[in-house]
Amino acid sequence: MLFAIKVLFLRTYMLIFKGVTAILPFKWPETFDGAGSSLELCRHIAAQGHKKVLLVTDEMLAKLGLLDGMQAELAQQGVEVLLYSGVQPDPTIAQIEAGVTMLKENGCQAILAVGGGSSIDAAKVIAARGKSDKPIQKMTGLFKVTLGFKGVVPLYAVPTTAGTGSEVTIAAVVSDTEAQRKLPMMDLKLMPVAVALDGALMTGLPAHITAATGMDALTHAVEAYISRNAMKKTDVQAIEATQLIMQNLETAVSDGSNVAARDAMTKASNLAGRAFTQAGVGYVHAIAHNFGALYHTPHGLANAIVMPYVLDYSKPNCAGRLADLARACNIGPAAGSDEQLADAFIAEIRAMKAKFDIPEKLAALQQSDIPKIATAALQEARFTYAVPKYMDKATCERVVGQMLAA
Repeated sequence: MLFAIKVLFLRTYMLIFKGVTAILPFKWPETFDGAGSSLELCRHIAAQGHKKVLLVTDEMLAKLGLLDGMQAELAQQGVEVLLYSGVQPDPTIAQIEAGVTMLKENGCQAILAVGGGSSIDAAKVIAARGKSDKPIQKMTGLFKVTLGFKGVVPLYAVPTTAGTGSEVTIAAVVSDTEAQRKLPMMDLKLMPVAVALDGALMTGLPAHITAATGMDALTHAVEAYISRNAMKKTDVQAIEATQLIMQNLETAVSDGSNVAARDAMTKASNLAGRAFTQAGVGYVHAIAHNFGALYHTPHGLANAIVMPYVLDYSKPNCAGRLADLARACNIGPAAGSDEQLADAFIAEIRAMKAKFDIPEKLAALQQSDIPKIATAALQEARFTYAVPKYMDKATCERVVGQMLAA
């Protein structure tokens, strides 16, 4: 009875939240796409009058030379580039503060983030901290960046993985290593000004990373579509993203040099990012974030492992929506019932995982950690995600427990 009352309260709260989200003044980034669009973005940055830019990335991308063309183009346009390559997977508060120090000490006027979700998330928070003394911990949650707002440093982004959609979201996630938890923040001010979707930059991405990041994008699209905060616009985006992923991810994994497949995946990731920015995600992310915080499981891999288990649990309340996705992607029997098609869609996700050598279970998961994971996941989701079917703590523990390796 008490749980039913809590669910009713949460449903009412999320209905109000949906109304607020629908009227928020989202300012979507100007988008350059296709081969060479990253250089086009560099010329756009120069045209805005920026003379000194902080380039935020990771050490591997810097070593691979993937940034050379952009750095040369910016230099040719008269823009000085300061390179900060200290971002690592699941960026920490210390890594972000090091970037903030470099930004301020060198008087950088803008930030260019190049990399996966970690680099772009880190750059978002560096941009927020660039004009503010507010600690990162106090920016955690909904619209906390805007409170006491002093402006953000203009941010531009070039994703080098097709997964997170971070280049087009108002979200960022930071790791608090001391508390062993993730700090998610959502605020309109975290949206980049302009982005480039240059699939040609991704042709050298290893197959296992391509697979995991692609499954991350699929998670965004699916959770946005089954969210109770879904809207007509986000439905269109989520369906198209799902179709593109189902049609192109296997090719991108098996033939990494296929630029057409890479471009399709960048578009899918971007569409999924737009969809979940307004519709939200759900328990897959809430649980996966905690796998990342405790075991440093890469986010896309964590989402891929968790997704079928959460969909199995949620299916009674969203079979029709899962069936929609199955029909859109020609999965399952054409004349099948909603339940049959929902089952077929979840089975297809499991088949994709097997094809990409993504495990069904999380080897690092410890039985003793499950209560802590469940508590943190429910806390994250409670007032943030309009999930189709709520969990209590015992149920969440049971779902997470299904992912224990034998």
